[in-house]
Amino acid sequence: MTGYGALVDVYEWLIGDDKLTPADSAAVYCSDLGSAVPPHVRVLDCACGTGQLAVGLASLGLDVVATDASDGMVRRTQQLASEHGVSLRALRASWDELPDHLEDSTFDVVFCVGNSLGHAEGAAGRSTALEAMARLLTPGGRIVLTSRNWERVRSAGSRVDVRDRLITRDGRSAVVSYYWQIQPQWGQEHFLEIVIAEIKHDGGVRACSERLSIWPYRYDDLVAQLHSCGLTVQSTTYEPENEGYVLVASRHESPGTSEPAR
Repeated sequence: MTGYGALVDVYEWLIGDDKLTPADSAAVYCSDLGSAVPPHVRVLDCACGTGQLAVGLASLGLDVVATDASDGMVRRTQQLASEHGVSLRALRASWDELPDHLEDSTFDVVFCVGNSLGHAEGAAGRSTALEAMARLLTPGGRIVLTSRNWERVRSAGSRVDVRDRLITRDGRSAVVSYYWQIQPQWGQEHFLEIVIAEIKHDGGVRACSERLSIWPYRYDDLVAQLHSCGLTVQSTTYEPENEGYVLVASRHESPGTSEPAR
């Protein structure tokens, strides 16, 4: 996963209102599991961003490890944990580095949220990421993954999307826009430039932007890759007309024994 250096200190403007606080973020993503998460469960939040989910889970008494490929995101997660008085382990690690830092079969739940999987480099990079996460799950453990509907993103072509309202964070307002550079072929490197234009109190504007690499994937291809990693889809909100979806998959003992879910 690459990028998220320039946007680290303004990332709050990219987080939805319903997930802005640690408590809200944990409530949203735990509900995706479809059952209560008991205390003392061991959880990995990979691609943790600024730590809202990781800190929210730690506040519930869970044993949390948070990882991200961005040093700045790890720093922000550690700061947020300190502000909320919770203990968690946060470390810089890309998906392919996870097995170097963490033991196999030790996590009951792995979260891979925030549409982060699209930053894995192509089908091979995506398989490496999914295999690493699958290895870390206990038998029967679950992965919660969120994704954009890349079929819809690609069908709309290259474009600029500007959010239709000011977003306010800590008394400051900003306009957020996304510039999509869509390539002809699925397997090509696509690009997303995010621009956050903060409206200052004196009427001026301070802009921060970052160009990110994206490798989109079809939903059916993702399900097939999960299956090849020994993961069975338990539930999914995928619908062709939806902008994004949540997918929950569990680790099973014998890859290839279950049919992919739709």
